[in-house]
This record gives sequence, C-alpha cells and structure tokens, in this order.
Amino acid sequence: MFSAFERLVARRYLRAKRKEGFISVITGFAFTGIALGVATLIIVMSVMNGFRSELLGRILGINGHISMLADTSHPFNNYEQAITELSKIDNVKMVAPMIEKQLLVSSGRAAEGAMVRGLRLEDMLKKETIKNGLDGIDLNEFSGNSVLVGYRLAQKMGLVPGDEITLISPNGKVTAFGTVPRMKAYRIAGTFDLGMYEYDANFIFMPLETAQVYFGVGDAVTNIDVTLYHPEFLAQTKQSVRAAVGPDAYIVDWTQSNAAFFNAIDVERNVMFIILTLIILVAAFNIITGLIMLVKDKGRDIAVLRSIGATKGMIMRIFFMDGAFIGVVGTSIGLILGVLFCNNIENIRQFLQNLSGRELFSAEIYFLSRLPAEINPTEVATIVGLSLLLSFLATLYPAWRAAKMDPVEALRYE
Repeated sequence: MFSAFERLVARRYLRAKRKEGFISVITGFAFTGIALGVATLIIVMSVMNGFRSELLGRILGINGHISMLADTSHPFNNYEQAITELSKIDNVKMVAPMIEKQLLVSSGRAAEGAMVRGLRLEDMLKKETIKNGLDGIDLNEFSGNSVLVGYRLAQKMGLVPGDEITLISPNGKVTAFGTVPRMKAYRIAGTFDLGMYEYDANFIFMPLETAQVYFGVGDAVTNIDVTLYHPEFLAQTKQSVRAAVGPDAYIVDWTQSNAAFFNAIDVERNVMFIILTLIILVAAFNIITGLIMLVKDKGRDIAVLRSIGATKGMIMRIFFMDGAFIGVVGTSIGLILGVLFCNNIENIRQFLQNLSGRELFSAEIYFLSRLPAEINPTEVATIVGLSLLLSFLATLYPAWRAAKMDPVEALRYE
C-alpha cells in the first residue's frame, strides 16, 4: 500500500529539525494527549464496570434475586409449606426464610440504628459472600442469645466479641399505659466483614428462632428470599413464584429494589465515556494543527518532490503516514498504560493513600472496601477503534492540503 520511498520520506519528516521545534512540541502534545486519553478512558470505564459488577455481586451474594415481603400485621405463618412449594420451581436454587426489622442498638457507651436479620445458620452458609464474611468466627456460638455484628458497626460502638448489646424495638408490648418498647440483651458471638459498607456498618445477624422470640411473631417470618440458578430468566421465574405463593405476598426482584442505584451508575458511566472521549478528540485536533504547520514548513520540499515525479497521491500518503503513526503509537501506549493500571489499581491506590496520608476510596461513600476494576475486551476494542478512527480522520485534511499544493507557487514564495 505504501512504497519504500513514501515510508522513507514520512520517517524523515517525523524527525523534526531544530528550526521545527515548535512543530515537534505540538506533535508531542498530540501524541501524549492520545495516550493519556485512551489510558484514562480504559481505566475509568473498567472501574465503573468493576464497581457495578462488584456491587451487584455483593448485593446478590447477601440477598436473593426475588424477595417476598409479608404485611407488617400478617407475617408468613406457613412459610415451611411455601419453601417446599418454591423449591419445586425450575431455576430456584435456594429459598431462605428470614425476619428483618429495624431497631436501636445500645451498648451502654453508644447507641446506633441497625437492621436485624434473623436467619438460619445453614442458609447463611449457602451464601458464598456471607460465608466468606464469617471467616474466623466460631459458628457454634451462633445460637440462643448470641448475635453477629458487622465489624464497622462494632468499631463505631467500641464493641468486641464477648460484649453485650441491648436491642430496643419500637414495636413493643401494648399495656394499659401505652406501648412499651421491647428490650433485650444479647451477647456478640463475632463480627462479620462482607466487604460492603452498608451491611458491615448497619446489620446484625441473629438466629432465626431467637428473632422469632424477640419480635414476638411466633413460628412465622417476615421475608422469604429466593436465589436463582440463572438470573437471566428472572421474569419467568418471578411469575412462577407469584403463582406458587398467591396474592397475599408482596413480591419484588433485585432489579426493582436497586433500580435507581444501578440506573444512576449506568448514566454516570455513559456521561464519563462521552466526556473522556473529548480528550482524544482534542488530541486529534492537535494532530491536525501539527500536520498543517508541518505541511506549511515543508512547502519547498513538497514542490521539489512533485517536480521529480511524485504524484499527489504519494504526497497525501506521506503526510497520512505521519499522522497515522502518531495515532497508532499513542493509542498503543495508552492501551498498555490503561491495562497495566487496571490490573494493579488496588496496589496503586494503597500506595497513593500511604503517600498522601488520605483515604482515596472511602467505603462510606462508595459502599465497597476495595477499588474494583473489570476490563471489558469489547469496550477496550471500541475505545482503541475510536481513537484510531479520530486519529486517521485528523490526518485527512492536512494530507489533502499537502497534495493540493501547487509546486510552482510553493517555490515562488520560497
């Protein structure tokens, strides 16, 4: 496609002479801009992908894909039968009964609002995220009047395993003098770390039987969680679940309960892609500027080349190669930098955090305790293709202008 002569001339033009220093500076800015733009776009999109994937994994690793909520005044009294019926449905992997209510936790030194979730131990161990978060806890102690507390909640309240906490529920006993809050002391059997701030800082796990006694619901539960084998068949499975439990239960799936949050992530992700693409676009304009100045400076050389037989197509290809070289090499370096950064992003965060002495990824704000990054090959290919396309398009006008130059006029003004 390109002759040896064209490649030789293009290579010579890329080596700027001393008098062309300003042109080389502009070319350097274009080269650096493309590399940084591609790298930044890959890093940001990978972090957004990782954040969404990690958050989704944590949420579904703790909760089910489908949740059934009982009316506050009418809990599920026949949940064992419901579990049996739901387990027969195709695509249902696990059915977990639970009690979940908000209350106040007091330790004598501090008080915090918390969410108590009553679960069976065997159901907790079936959830990989919860099971990993219980590492190091003697689960034999998770019975009777013992509870498990999120480690961040324990830190806020200054608690350690073995301490006692008092749970205070506003839905207490009704007496002649009004409603008396329900209060009872429980021993902390251990602290769990699920890797998600919302749960580690607000949740308390309690044996299901203990929660039934504390909340006074008898042999009933308030929630039933259903986990699926294949989440992509959520809609069909949800219809089967609704048919199995009847109209009394309020059924909600994970896409409904987290819709606003994940929609916000998707919107932010799309906006960031558009904004960061402008970096590459600006770098492409720098290619145009640098090549136009190079064409102007090489006017005499172009005239000589045309005089000795070089065609307009050859001149155009020479300058196209110069611009394309900047785009290809800049994109390649940006690709390498972006992938390397994503693969070591948590180590880089820890290094910068130690260097600056500041927390760069606050779990209170971002929900997760570590910075995730997930490289999507299709997305990376799109970014690389977009960068190359903009770079190639940026070379067309300067190359066309060089080819259009009249050699007689160029020599006259020289």
